[in-house]
Amino acid sequence: MATTTLTKETPSNGKKNGSSEVDTVCSFCGVGCGLTVTIEDGVISKVKGDKAALSSKGEACIKGREGWRYMYSDRRLTRPLIRKNGELVSASWEEALDLVASRLSEIKDESGPDSFGVFSSSRSTNELNYLASKFARSVLSTNNVDSCNRA
Repeated sequence: MATTTLTKETPSNGKKNGSSEVDTVCSFCGVGCGLTVTIEDGVISKVKGDKAALSSKGEACIKGREGWRYMYSDRRLTRPLIRKNGELVSASWEEALDLVASRLSEIKDESGPDSFGVFSSSRSTNELNYLASKFARSVLSTNNVDSCNRA
């Protein structure tokens, strides 16, 4: 199964007006449904379920079939926004991450680590759920971690 990174400017197969299909795995949740992505002139034009994929047997939910369209939306956020004087303004990643880190530290100092709670999704991968738990315990110093992943 091949994976590829696409941009509007990058033809998928090196041909100016080329078209190709790429089999990949949906990243919207942890199920891992197989998808077949049609690429025309370097731009995704269609996504359908991969019939050969054991996890989804050719099916895909609406997010898997249609969720790719956000990549080309002019409303898509491509930079962090932070609030200054009541207004959302564009910021660098460094500035945004510094702000989040300082606010988390302030809250932890003022209210204690047990004022935090981290919830993860059963639809996330085991690795992402593990990272959420590790972040809660190592960075926030709280054991308030939960998921609907329980039996």
